[in-house]
Amino acid sequence: MIEQEHARDLYENLVRIRMTEEAIADEYAQQEMRCPVHLSIGQEAAAVGVSACLEDTDVAFSTHRCHSHYLGKGGNLNAMIAELYGKRTGCAQGLGGSMHLIDQSVGMLGASAIVGGSIPLAVGAALTFKLDGANHIAVAYFGDGACEEGVLHESLNFAALHKLSVLFVCENNFVATSSHLLARRPLDNIHEHGNVFGVPGIRTDGNDLGEVYSAAKRAVARAREGIGPTLIEARTFRMMRHVGPQQDKNTGIRTEQLWEEWEQKCPVRRFEDLCLKNGWLTQGDMNGIRKGIQEAIQAAFEFAKSSEDAVWV
Repeated sequence: MIEQEHARDLYENLVRIRMTEEAIADEYAQQEMRCPVHLSIGQEAAAVGVSACLEDTDVAFSTHRCHSHYLGKGGNLNAMIAELYGKRTGCAQGLGGSMHLIDQSVGMLGASAIVGGSIPLAVGAALTFKLDGANHIAVAYFGDGACEEGVLHESLNFAALHKLSVLFVCENNFVATSSHLLARRPLDNIHEHGNVFGVPGIRTDGNDLGEVYSAAKRAVARAREGIGPTLIEARTFRMMRHVGPQQDKNTGIRTEQLWEEWEQKCPVRRFEDLCLKNGWLTQGDMNGIRKGIQEAIQAAFEFAKSSEDAVWV
């Protein structure tokens, strides 16, 4: 489902997220950032695949783990890094931090650290679009932990009843902080949660950018036609700990063997292999893209560190 003309943009977006978060992990030890960080290294394909199907007039709502969604939607990199440092030039004027990124100019309307908090916000935005006669789409990103919250099921029901243009996107990394999926629920069936409301569910390999892109494209087309919402489950793996810059292996939650198995399924490496195999990009193209992104990241950190501190009233 990936068209050759889109491969470069998809790769650039995917690598921008990965390299930005790796830089955050490296810089975090300096203890200059004013907030905790919840990194999405390993989960980038979901944000990139969904965002590639959206327009700037479509909106997205995220969670405490919002870096990938913000950058995927086209959020300003300088403003994001400045926000982590608590600077006035940050995307929330330095008052929100890592868990509350926003860039209204590209439809990234914010993030909620409340589990499941993004879900009713997206439904409310979609209801507004319908009342205004606007053919826009709202996306709610959330983790598997939010699927035990009643607000998901209430929102699925309401969105289906009113045929709202909502994409419910669950990034299922199989742990809610440190509690495994099957320690919290009897069945591994998140994609089926909408069945009782007539909301179709699509289970995808969340580390396969092409598969996520294909699912999102179908869901967006359905929403644009006014048919109603879709639930996408992207099965993936968080390579870092729930919070902080350390890798999540040998912590009592995931074994090193499991971590290494998922590391072999890295969404960045898989898409690089696909691009090379299909002749969409050369290794030289990829190196050039990475060089440009590295320069932009370095400039963003310099911008952030030289900006004025936020003003607390």
